[in-house]
Amino acid sequence: MKSLMLLWNTLAHELGGWSHVDTRRDCKTVADRSKHEGISFLTITLPSFGKDLQQALDQRHASSDLFVGFQRRGELPSFLGGFLDQIFDRRSGDLLDVPNIDSIFAVRQLTLFFQKIELECSKERTARAMRKYIETDVEVARTDACTPEVLREGYRRLSVLLWSDVFSTMDSDIYDGDIFPRHGSGATADRIRGNAKFDLARWSWRLESIFPFVEFALPSLGRGNFHLLDRVQFDEPGAELPVKVVPVPKTLETPRIIAEEPAHMQYMQQALLGMLVPCLEGLRLLRGGGTSLMRHFIGFHDQLPNRELAWKGSLDQELATLDLSEASDRVSNQHVLDLTARFPWFSQALQATRSTKADVPGFGVIPLAKFASMGSAVCFPVEAMVFLTMIFLGIEQQLGHPLTRKDIKALRGRVRVYGDDIVIPVDYVQSVIRTFESFGIRVNLRKSYWNGKFRESCGGDYYDGVDVTPTRFRRMLPGSLKDAEEMISLISTRNQLYKKGLWQTAKFLDEIIEKVLPHFPVVEESSSALGRHSHTFSWKAEVGDPDLHLPLVKAYVVSANPPPSEASEIGSLLKCLLVNDGTATIDEEHLLRSGRSSAVRIKPKYVTPY
Repeated sequence: MKSLMLLWNTLAHELGGWSHVDTRRDCKTVADRSKHEGISFLTITLPSFGKDLQQALDQRHASSDLFVGFQRRGELPSFLGGFLDQIFDRRSGDLLDVPNIDSIFAVRQLTLFFQKIELECSKERTARAMRKYIETDVEVARTDACTPEVLREGYRRLSVLLWSDVFSTMDSDIYDGDIFPRHGSGATADRIRGNAKFDLARWSWRLESIFPFVEFALPSLGRGNFHLLDRVQFDEPGAELPVKVVPVPKTLETPRIIAEEPAHMQYMQQALLGMLVPCLEGLRLLRGGGTSLMRHFIGFHDQLPNRELAWKGSLDQELATLDLSEASDRVSNQHVLDLTARFPWFSQALQATRSTKADVPGFGVIPLAKFASMGSAVCFPVEAMVFLTMIFLGIEQQLGHPLTRKDIKALRGRVRVYGDDIVIPVDYVQSVIRTFESFGIRVNLRKSYWNGKFRESCGGDYYDGVDVTPTRFRRMLPGSLKDAEEMISLISTRNQLYKKGLWQTAKFLDEIIEKVLPHFPVVEESSSALGRHSHTFSWKAEVGDPDLHLPLVKAYVVSANPPPSEASEIGSLLKCLLVNDGTATIDEEHLLRSGRSSAVRIKPKYVTPY
């Protein structure tokens, strides 16, 4: 805590210099409250202050229901008051005509710096998140029963208009068996890891109905392989293995709840993912020729289009950014059934690869009304299609007439979905929110913006066209070379702060890093070395490569080998047939090692500084 406090003080002093603000009283407030409230003041209370600032910017007024828990002087908190006085009028609380954007960035950086530090939540907060997971699923089932049929009809009609070319292609691929299964690198509900995943001993009859085991889980259909069926357990629908619900670090306020899928389900979910996403992103020709129009509205790998639209919205106030609460958990299976109602093979494939039950710690096994939790390979693309269809339905209701393809083309560059990060025209905000709520999807109004000049989407935050995205401190400070992940994160944070012009704070972190790392040279951003980035100093070669005649510096590099996992004979053949279709890269030892490394290490090495 002492080191974190010194880091915060250094950051406050430097940002105070940007805006000519004395931050000594702010540093004392943070020290006093952290002493009594612990790290939760830095990770929960301060981030709440930062979120309230965003709300005040959006409503152009610092109302009395914001900044709760901080003493006020006039209409504004005393804490960080020097910055706030350059943003709002202290007597009225109204936003100034020309607020100081450096001060806006300063308050956001100081309050959100430690928001996403990766620490485990308390047992009470984790249990509360698990309970919320179950309560949300009950709400999903209740909302399904109450959704007006006229809305569902419009939703089904629009799904055909928007997705028919993609879904028809998926239908054909599945019917022809033209899909390639994959195993993900994540943990599975049945605890199968590494190359052992290619010796599947479990399958479900739901999968068998559309993806026969002998065609998708055996390397060939030869008679010599049929004896392998004797070791396979085919689960009846009521006896299937449930997903395993687990918490992972998100913030100290609440963990992220995900679900680990059984290995055989993950295997075929990855097959659908590998065919669906290229169709949606326009990276693959569809069966009828050409690419999908919807590639202009949806994305899964590049967040830049969303950020650019958020930047544009902050300038002209014509585009809004919306954020959804519990997005994945509120997409019901009924939403997906209606979305794919006209495309039987694709619909059946999604249902066959969907887990119907979840094992929730402290609550046992429950049936699921949601389509899938985070952890399912198809969760992300399916939820994006569901949300985009609902958005166009909301726009259609605002316009008062059925949308045509011409109407949809006219909205290019104004509507964009990346998971639950949404950009839409301000004119349609209320109608889209009403449509979402009618389907049980909740908009997080505290993180949605359309009134003022603040916008955020996909990790990009903007005010009046200026980037005010804060740098996040992700892990605790390293104490030795053994704390490899902490050191990697700290160097990344140092370089991000330096790039934003916070050179004093970067220098403070340099001193911490150099106490642990004997070698910490200046390198370019493209280098594989763990080094410092600099605009004023260039790298200096220490030695030269005798064979390639390249300049080298001694620095630490990341080393993370997959754990030992030798594939069986049948598993080796199956894996090679699957990865050699040209869509995956493999290393020489992939049949001997596989899976996520249990430990990341850093080691000194001579490497190029660029």
